[in-house]
Amino acid sequence: MRVLAIETASEACSIALFDDERLIARDHRVIGRGHAEALVPMIGALPDKGRADRILVSLGPGSFTGVRIGLATARALGFAWGAEVRGYPTLALVAAQARVDHPHAAVTVCVTGGHGEWFVTDFGADGMPESEAASLTPDAAAARACRTVVAGSRAEEFAALRGGAELVVAALLPDASAVPLLPADLLTGNLTPIYGRAPDATPMSGRVPA
Repeated sequence: MRVLAIETASEACSIALFDDERLIARDHRVIGRGHAEALVPMIGALPDKGRADRILVSLGPGSFTGVRIGLATARALGFAWGAEVRGYPTLALVAAQARVDHPHAAVTVCVTGGHGEWFVTDFGADGMPESEAASLTPDAAAARACRTVVAGSRAEEFAALRGGAELVVAALLPDASAVPLLPADLLTGNLTPIYGRAPDATPMSGRVPA
């Protein structure tokens, strides 16, 4: 089975193509912004233009725009190719990457959020989440309990705020080529984005008339 993985929830735009779990090709670029312009040409440059029987796509939390772009692309390609589309939590991917060098470790993941906050959550040694992703100020994030291994784009800052005592730091961005490391139970057909915090704007239906 051909599998295309799409990861767009962070500063990286990352894709990978597999034959079952054997990596055929990948493209991983740290671009900050511009996922909308980069993603489709990156997929088009893969063998067979990335065509796959199954598409795995990041659900976040992370960049609101990046998550939506990845999901929209995955849905469109799934429809065009008749492919199954399933989602996965982005922070679980970071935790899985960290366990490559720290097998069987419980991991706290800390990544860039919005408005100067960080997304933080914990994962057990089995790779399953032990808490809901929370959007916290850096000081609030550093004040919470954490695991010995801290991973993610803000792992170094997190460790510095805590004094770095006895913490193993893995500064990582989510990489689509690591998707086979995810626990199978975390793959879902529910493609609802994981935002991790309330939206910036209040929907019109939820506003109270003046």
